[in-house]
Amino acid sequence: MDKKTNLDDYLADLGISEAQEEGQPSSVSSFAEANPTFETPEPEETLARSESSGTATLEPTVALKNFLEGVVGRIDPHLQVRVRKADGALEAEIVGPSAAQLIGRDGHTLTALEVLAYTVLSKDSDHPDLRVHVDAAQYRRRRQERLVRQAEALATQVMKSGIPLEMEPLAAADRRIVHMTIKAMDGVTTESVGEGTVRHIVIRPE
Repeated sequence: MDKKTNLDDYLADLGISEAQEEGQPSSVSSFAEANPTFETPEPEETLARSESSGTATLEPTVALKNFLEGVVGRIDPHLQVRVRKADGALEAEIVGPSAAQLIGRDGHTLTALEVLAYTVLSKDSDHPDLRVHVDAAQYRRRRQERLVRQAEALATQVMKSGIPLEMEPLAAADRRIVHMTIKAMDGVTTESVGEGTVRHIVIRPE
């Protein structure tokens, strides 16, 4: 296959679309530090034995790393993939000078990668319930930080004025970030309203 310069096009060739983005469980994707230390599986941990079938399967972090390396290697062989387990999920970070081109518009390419990776992982490991988070060039970490600051500022405004405020439509993962941020604050609460692409959060006084 010819090397693709646009991962959106590559994933489209594989039949991955935004309509399939609800295929995997979703949660807040967060890297607590700018350069986290990722766990490297020990050699004996790279294979896990299935109790039900008695067959050897790849350890989830290895299966995810192998898959992502195969995909991003078509974009740029110099890109690197780091994977770790955190909070019941697998967190993968793609690093390298050209990592930003894997983000896509509003992070849609990263989401498509997550859906595809989750599908592959559910078949190649004994842990089909593991959530998958993929970040590139720290896009999602920076976006989470911006959303937290925005939510805190709006919540403070609502507490002072007593008037509810509506936020712009957000993706499900972004809404969770806002809900969790506001939940930790006293005097305000949140509610998701609307359907589909116009679903958004209303911040109200408690």
